[in-house]
Amino acid sequence: MSKLEKFELNRSGVGQLLKGPEMQAVLISSASQIQNRAGDGYSVHVGPHRANVSVRTETDDAAQDNLDNNTLLKAVRG
Repeated sequence: MSKLEKFELNRSGVGQLLKGPEMQAVLISSASQIQNRAGDGYSVHVGPHRANVSVRTETDDAAQDNLDNNTLLKAVRG
């Protein structure tokens, strides 16, 4: 039987990984794909302090389309 190893999480390292430019690039790429599937009137917004992105409506037509058809939800599903 093998001996159990002790694992200690490096919290600052995980924080740097999650906030780093590589993670930001992955998130922007995913959000851009969702934006493209949703169509015109949607845009990608990048969070200022952490690695996070969102896809939002930019026009009244897009907002109404999203209300009527759940466009963003369908775009997330692919």
